[in-house]
Order: sequence, then C-alpha cells, then structure tokens
Amino acid sequence: MISKRLLISLLVLSLLPLRSGAQRTLTLEECRQMAIQEDENLKQARTKYEMAGYDKKIALANYFPNISATGAYMYNSHDISLISDEASMKLQNLGTAMSEQLGTAMQNFQQGLTQAIMSNPAAAMEFASSPMWQTVAGAISSLSTDEMAAAVNALGTKMDDALHLDITNVWLAGVSLQQPVFMGGKIIAANKIAALAQELQRSQYDQKYEETLVTLDQSYWQVVSLANKLKLAQAYADLLHDMEHNVRISINEGVATESDGLQIKVKANEADMLKTRAQNGLTLSKMLLCKQIGLDLNTPVTLADENLDKIPAPQMTPEKDMESIYSDRPETRSLELASQIYEKKVDVARADMLPQVALVANYMWTNPNSVNGFQNKFGGMFSAGVMLKVPIFHGFEALQKTRKAKAEATLYQSQLEDAKNLINLQVNQLRKQQGEAYEKLIMAESNLENAEENLRKATVGFNEGVVETLVTLQAQTAWLQAQSEYIDAGIELQMNNVNLMKAEGNYTSDLEPATK
Repeated sequence: MISKRLLISLLVLSLLPLRSGAQRTLTLEECRQMAIQEDENLKQARTKYEMAGYDKKIALANYFPNISATGAYMYNSHDISLISDEASMKLQNLGTAMSEQLGTAMQNFQQGLTQAIMSNPAAAMEFASSPMWQTVAGAISSLSTDEMAAAVNALGTKMDDALHLDITNVWLAGVSLQQPVFMGGKIIAANKIAALAQELQRSQYDQKYEETLVTLDQSYWQVVSLANKLKLAQAYADLLHDMEHNVRISINEGVATESDGLQIKVKANEADMLKTRAQNGLTLSKMLLCKQIGLDLNTPVTLADENLDKIPAPQMTPEKDMESIYSDRPETRSLELASQIYEKKVDVARADMLPQVALVANYMWTNPNSVNGFQNKFGGMFSAGVMLKVPIFHGFEALQKTRKAKAEATLYQSQLEDAKNLINLQVNQLRKQQGEAYEKLIMAESNLENAEENLRKATVGFNEGVVETLVTLQAQTAWLQAQSEYIDAGIELQMNNVNLMKAEGNYTSDLEPATK
C-alpha cells in the first residue's frame, strides 16, 4: 500500500513540469535591466539631471540681451492745466475786463486821426473826396466796444485751451533693450556653476544607479542561495526518508530496534521542517526580486544560476589604483563637484562688490506726445545709453557672503578628503575579505569531498549492518553541514564581489553624457 507521504510526493513531482513550463527564466543581466527600468528613485534622479540641463541653458541666456515690449493704456478723469482756474477765467474774459480801456483807446484814436487830418487842409480835402477814406472812417466809427471785447475774449479762450493739456486717454508703447557688458564676473561664474550642478546631478544619478544594481545583485544571489539550500534540504529529506523506509523493513524483520527507527524519524521530521523553511524563504526572496524588477509578486520565475550544479565563480575585474577609484566613485565625484561649485560661489559673492556695466536702449511711442508740441496722436523717440552701478556700502554684506562661500568650499574639501580615506579603507578591507572568501570556498569544497566520502562509507556500512544508526546519522548531518557551508562560501564570494565592484566604482551608468 502506498503511504500518504509517498502519494503527496508523487503528486508534487507530477505537477513540477507543468509549473516549470509556465515559469520565466531570467539571467542576472536581464534582472539588472528590468530593475533599472522600474526603479522610481532612478527615474526621479534622471528627471533631476534633465532639470539641471535646463538650468544650464537658463544661465547661458544671461549672456544675451534682454529685449522686452511694453504697452499701457490709462484713463484720467481730469486734464492737466498749466494755470489755475482763476487765471483761466481771467484769460477767457480778457476782452470783457478790458472793454472800458478799449472804448477810451478807440475814442482817442478817432480824435487823434481826425485832428491829424484836419491839420492838413490838403489831406482833409482828399479825405472828404476819397471813397476809400470814407470807408475806413466808417469802419472805425462802426467798431463797437462789445465787438472788440468779444474778439479779445475769443483770443483769450484759444490761449486758455492751449494751456490745458488733454490727457483723458493716454496710450503708451515701447521696446527696451538691456545688454550686460560687465557684471563683475557673475554671469561667467553662474554658467560654470550650472554646468557643475548638472554634473553633480549626473553623479547622484550614478549613485542611485549603483545602489539599484547592488541591491538587485544581492537579491539575485540570495535567491540562488536559497534555491540551492532548498535542493539540499530536499536531498537530505529524501535520504532520511529512504533510510527510514529501510529501517522500518529491518525492524519488521527483527534486525533493527524501534530506537533506531525513532532516531531516524526525528531526523526526518527535522529535515522536512528544514525543507519547509527553505521553501518559504525562497518564495519570499523571489517575491522581493519580482518587486525590484517590476513583475507581479506571485509571478513564477526561475533564475539561470539557481539550476546549476555549482554556484558560479564571479568574473573578477583587474585591480584598480586608488586615484581611478576616486574618480569612478559617484560619492567622491559629488563631493568634488560640490567643492568646485562653492568655489565658484565665491566668485558670485565677490561680484557684488565690483562695478556693473550695461548698455540700455529704448524706443517709446506715446499718445498724447510732446515731440512736436502737445498733440493727441502717436509720436515716438529713441534713446540709448550706458548704465554703471558701483556698490559703495551695504553693511559689508557682499564681504560676508564671500567669506561664507569660502568656508563652505573648505568644508566640502574636508569632507572629500575624509571620504577618500574611508574609501581607501573599505577597498582594502574588501580585497582582503575576497582572498579569505576564496580560501573559505576551497576549504569548503575539500570538506564537502570528505563528507561525501564519509557518507558513502557510512551508508554502505549501515546497509551491511556493520555501522550503527547514530554513526550514519552523524555522517548525514556532517554532509548536510558541509554542503551548506559550500553553498554559503560560494554566495559569500559573489556578495563580496558585488560589494567590491561598488567600492571600486565598477558599475557603469547608462546615462548619456551632457551636451556641451
């Protein structure tokens, strides 16, 4: 009769081909590319790099002239009067005010003219006989004081209108140009800062890129480790269950004791529990990996390295000198760029203490305009000049800004030196750990060979009845431990290689270089 455990095992084995057929096999490089595409922090870092490129173009615009157009309309409830209301009334009634003087002046003029004519008999005779003189005399005599006052009033009203400027509707339009000539070096320094800031964002992107790949590689090899541990647990459990089956037969035949069967059963249960823990750990590790590469958490995936008989050795890169490492590490590049940025900020702060020169030009249209009198129509004029600004005193603000920028540059330079020392220590430590990991792997492989030979002999002796159950179980436990240590040594070597690649700055970013 088939046991319940054997039935379950056969059912699981029958389902394995169907499940494996639906699984997706991924290599380490494929996982890396998928993680790069899905990582949100990496996308944000790329966006910040693009924004820094726009800031660089914004800073470049300061070299070019600033041209702007302006238009305005204004309604005024009152006009502009160049004289007071009292003076305006006097000017409009000037003839009325002068009517008495005008009458007296006309009488005096007529009397004088008549006396002049009568004093000359010849002229008097000619005046009396000439139609033209008769017409002139009639016109003079016909002039009344009111008519003369009205004429003077009309003249005064026209003069008063000329002294009232119509600004009820005012229109204004203009085009202005400003071209910086010398801003104390601020524009040049600002452009260099913008370029360095873009490089800084690239360096920070590289750091995020590196962190993404390091995390992915660690998750990948963690899955490989647990997959091998699961295979080991399965093999160990199968070994114990076979032994349990054989001992049960021996007990039934009377050549083994119940104590032997109980010892093996306890070990078999422990093996089953070990297999369950390995399966759960593998499932959770694959779920984490799926999250990192953008797949559904329950997507069945198989890694290319988890089905190999041995964990592959990492591909080692040539040892780099420390200066190359400093230039390749995004952390040191970031600190160096930050130090350079603050050095340029010193120039920006110093520029506030230097004179500034700019060219200015304007063309303006107004209605009313005063180009040719004061007319209610559009008229324009052009103006150009040079503007000079010389700072004299503002509480030593610019001086203190310069000192602050120098202090910040010194601070980042100090942090850079400290980071280089830490990187140097980290690289040397990881290189020594790599050598230790190689030696541990070699020792683990030797111990595994010995444990396998010991297990083979113990199993043969147990089957022949010359080796006790406890000795065989000890040999199996030693084999299990040797296998586990061998897997751990291979994974430790891979993990050490991942950390060493990060420490030496060997993860190359996929970001395109900035355009000049």
